[in-house]
Amino acid sequence: MTIEIISGSPRHNSVTHRVALYLKQYLINHSDHEVDIIALKDWPVPPIQSVWTSADKAPEELRPLAERVFEADAFILVTPEYNGSYSPALKNLLDHFPKQNHKPFGIVTASPGAMGGMRASQQLLLLIPALFGVASPNMLIVPAVDKKFNADGELMDENFENPIHNFVTEFRWLAETLVTEKQIA
Repeated sequence: MTIEIISGSPRHNSVTHRVALYLKQYLINHSDHEVDIIALKDWPVPPIQSVWTSADKAPEELRPLAERVFEADAFILVTPEYNGSYSPALKNLLDHFPKQNHKPFGIVTASPGAMGGMRASQQLLLLIPALFGVASPNMLIVPAVDKKFNADGELMDENFENPIHNFVTEFRWLAETLVTEKQIA
C-alpha cells in the first residue's frame, strides 16, 4: 500500500511539517507500506482553474506531484490551523483532483497553541466525505507542537507516544481494510 502524507503548510519553517516527518519515519518503522511526504512548501500549485482528471492533464511541472496523488492508496493530511480551518494550500491541492472514492484519510492537526488545531480537524471531517473519502475517526491533534517535535521531526515529548500509536493503529486498520476490499471488488 502507498501512503502519502500531505504536509499542508506552505511555510518553509513550518512546525507542523515536523509531525509529517515523524509520522513518515514511524510508519516506515512499523509497517511494510510505502510512505512518503508531499510537502506543499515544495510544490507551488496555482489556484484551481480545472480538475486534473489524470496525471497527464496536470501542468508538466506538476505531473510528478499528480502521479503521486493518483497512485496513493491512502492519505494522511497534516495541517496547521489557519483562522479556524485547515490551510488554504491543502484545500487548493485537493481541489485539483477528482473525487477520491473510498480512499482512507487520516487527520492530523498541529499548532503551537493549546488547542492543537482542533477546529481545523473538525473542518477536515466535513471536507473528506465531500471528496468521497473515508476519514479515520481517530485523529491526531498536536497542541504545543513546537515543544513535542524538534526541527528534524524527532519526538521530544515521550508522553505523546501513546496518542501517536493510537492514531497510526486506527489509521492503518482503516486503510488496510479499505484497500483490501477495493482489491477484492
